[in-house]
Amino acid sequence: MAAAARPISDPASLLPVTGGAFIAVVGPSGAGKDTLLNHARQALAGDDRGFFVQRVITRPADGATEDHVPATPAEFEAARRAGRFAFTWEAHGLQYGLPIEIDARIRAGRTAICNGSRAALSRLQSRYAHFVAINVTARREVLANRLAARGRESREEILERLDRSAALDKSLYGALEIDNSGAIEIAGAALVAAIKAAGRKWAQPS
Repeated sequence: MAAAARPISDPASLLPVTGGAFIAVVGPSGAGKDTLLNHARQALAGDDRGFFVQRVITRPADGATEDHVPATPAEFEAARRAGRFAFTWEAHGLQYGLPIEIDARIRAGRTAICNGSRAALSRLQSRYAHFVAINVTARREVLANRLAARGRESREEILERLDRSAALDKSLYGALEIDNSGAIEIAGAALVAAIKAAGRKWAQPS
C-alpha cells in the first residue's frame, strides 16, 4: 500500500499569498491528469496571465512522467533549509517542492497552475488566499481498465487503490470536478475554461 501524503515543515511564511490565483489539479492514478495538464499547457501557450509550476521531486527524470526538476533527498533537504521552496510535502516515499519564485508571480497577479496532491490541499488552501482545487476523475471501470493496461499491479491492488482514491475524493469538498472518462478534447476544454475563469475572477486591476 502506498504511503499517505504527509507534510514536511515549510519555511516560515508570510500571511496567505494574495494577488493572483493558485490552481491545484489533482486526481487518482488513471484519471489522465498529466495528459490534461499537457493539453492545457499547449492551449494556453503564449497567455502570460498564467504559468505552469515545475515541481522539484526526489525521483530521476525518465521522460515518461511529468517534466519535473529531479533532486536527491540530500539536495532537496538542502534546498528546503535554504528557503528555496514555497511549499513542500511528501507522498508515496517521494518529496515534492514548489519553487519559492512562484509566490512573487502570484503576488504580481498571475495564476499558478500546479500538479497537486489531494492530501496536501488543506495546507495549500491555507497558504494561497485565492485557491482553486480541480479534481480530475473518471468512472471506476475506466480507471480500472487504464490501471490494468499499465501492468504494474494485480487486480486486488488496483481495487484497493480505487477504494483509497474514492475515500480521498469524499474529502475534497468545494473542488471543481472534471470527468475525463471520454475524449481528451472534452475534459481538456473544461480544464482550460476553469483556469481562465480563475484568472478572471482574481485578476488584478491594470
